[in-house]
Amino acid sequence: MKRISITVPTSYDIILESGALSRVGEFLSEIYSPRKVCIIADSTAGSLYSETVSASLKESGFTPSRVLFPAGEHSKNLTTYANVMEALASENLSRSDIVLSLGGGVVTDIAGFVAGTYMRGIDLVHVPTTLLSAMDASVGGKAAVNLLQGKNLAGIFWHPRMVICDPDTFKNLRESQIQDALAEGVKNATISDASLISKIQEGDLEYMLERSLSIKKSLVEVDSNDKGLRQLLNFGHTIGHCIEKASSYSVSHGQSVAIGMVAEAKGAFAMGYTKNDISGELEKILKSLGLPTELRYTAEELYKYALIDKKISDGMIALAVPESIGKCTLKKVTLAELEEFFNRACD
Repeated sequence: MKRISITVPTSYDIILESGALSRVGEFLSEIYSPRKVCIIADSTAGSLYSETVSASLKESGFTPSRVLFPAGEHSKNLTTYANVMEALASENLSRSDIVLSLGGGVVTDIAGFVAGTYMRGIDLVHVPTTLLSAMDASVGGKAAVNLLQGKNLAGIFWHPRMVICDPDTFKNLRESQIQDALAEGVKNATISDASLISKIQEGDLEYMLERSLSIKKSLVEVDSNDKGLRQLLNFGHTIGHCIEKASSYSVSHGQSVAIGMVAEAKGAFAMGYTKNDISGELEKILKSLGLPTELRYTAEELYKYALIDKKISDGMIALAVPESIGKCTLKKVTLAELEEFFNRACD
């Protein structure tokens, strides 16, 4: 078993252990006495894992209940959020009880938003079951749902009290889901650690997960509310989120970020924000991992979604600019400059 501790401003542990699903109740007992635990899961994770988690909770004296919703990005909306909130109320959950997310990034986001707003906030535990959610969504406290106008526009910062990751769940993932995580791994390598690229290409998923968590930990601990250095984690996401929305989410998050990284690197060089054009190098790396890199949307189609990006403040937005594989800086630009950046990136 491995543990990674994060302090933001209170501390919590990320537990990495094969077979951890059958020990969830035991891990929760480290910090909680028996109480109600509402498991929030999508239809996929719920059918695969909720019985195991429920049994573990019961063995440790907790009282579990379950709320399920259909799997997929299309469920990440205010309707699902409201339905889950009503379900928690019908279960008579109190402010001393626990919300436990079980699933991928969509589940993690919805459960976090619910936990942070139900009765003005109750404790949250994440049990990610996809590689992408384990290395990204479950850590750092961001929780949100999509609005009709854009991705993650309704949300909150609400950190978990514990993250319990069982890598055995990754065995049930589709290849496309693994590839989505690889895209996020390449992003982490690009912003912080060039040596991670070779590990990713070798297929060392365990190392990619642990190193990605280490990188995210270092940024979250110095900038928990995403107003400074943590924005480096947004590399590839400014354009990537627009691709997701433009495609009605038929292009997955990982695929969109892969395409977005290449486009943003190209745009940054064209705008003179960096002396180095690493878009070709990134494209080669991503293609070697089976990820798409070709942008099939125009700047006009994408930029309208960028205008409601939640990162915009006082008419400015910070772009993560890649100097090389392993080093990124932040560049604040005006909306006029952002529009030109999109034009150059999509050219």
